[in-house]
Amino acid sequence: MPHTSTLRSASEGQTLAVVGDIYRFLATGDDTNGTYAQIEALVPPGGGPPPHIHTREEESFYVMEGEITITLGSERIVATAGMFANVAVGTLHSFRNEGNRPAKMLITVAPAGLEKMFLEVGVPVPAGSTAAPHPTKEEIGKLLSIAAKYGVEIKV
Repeated sequence: MPHTSTLRSASEGQTLAVVGDIYRFLATGDDTNGTYAQIEALVPPGGGPPPHIHTREEESFYVMEGEITITLGSERIVATAGMFANVAVGTLHSFRNEGNRPAKMLITVAPAGLEKMFLEVGVPVPAGSTAAPHPTKEEIGKLLSIAAKYGVEIKV
């Protein structure tokens, strides 16, 4: 199915609060014919998901600002601006902002599809938002209940 090219300015792209982080969708599967999805993530101090496994897609992280602690299996690294990590399908991983200032990174998933989970669980916020509301127990519960539908195994 053909698709058109996508161009987003710095203030464009659907923006959601997803369990405490801010995700701005730069490209979704609808934009890329399902090839990949790309998200700009603002991760506040203490932000990031619990350890989990993707059973369907590769996921990569490119740190643009701040520091993100990335755990891949038993390896743990503090990734600073300019660092990149690719997570193979089936790898237990997580990321967390253990610093005291917000971090920004690009998250890419290939093939696309995982972004639909974020769209389902996220809370819309205005474009340009830099802080997410504190996640509610309901939001966390919803994520835990729908993750398997998207091939994500959360290891809490």
